[in-house]
Amino acid sequence: MDILTLKRRHFEHGTFSTLHTQNGTQICCIAERPWLNNQSNISCVPPGTYKLLPHQSPKFGACYALEAPTLGVTRYGPSVRTHCLIHKANRPSELQGCLAPGTHFGVSKGEWAVLNSRQAFDELMAQLAGKTWQLDIVTA
Repeated sequence: MDILTLKRRHFEHGTFSTLHTQNGTQICCIAERPWLNNQSNISCVPPGTYKLLPHQSPKFGACYALEAPTLGVTRYGPSVRTHCLIHKANRPSELQGCLAPGTHFGVSKGEWAVLNSRQAFDELMAQLAGKTWQLDIVTA
């Protein structure tokens, strides 16, 4: 299984990260909600090792889902968190515990954000190619 690493930095208004391949190449930037003790729908997911699985969301269509039962995160439950997805969005306020890719960091509607989410998402989906991956989330 190929491995990706998400290197995070936490702020009170959101969690902002870069996603890297095994050889260290940066793939994209990622925005998430701030860390709020793993509360469903309002917190980023906890650090750790996840399976990154192809997923078909009724709301977002083809995307990827995070799963780590030992961390309380599964696609369908029962667990602390369900449906933690990687999907298109720019600002942490648009997310409910999911991850949003962007080409770079910036400001959108007065909020720290990732920009060009559609482009970054499409490129990420092409790189992930429908395979299952390992995602290691660490603090930078």
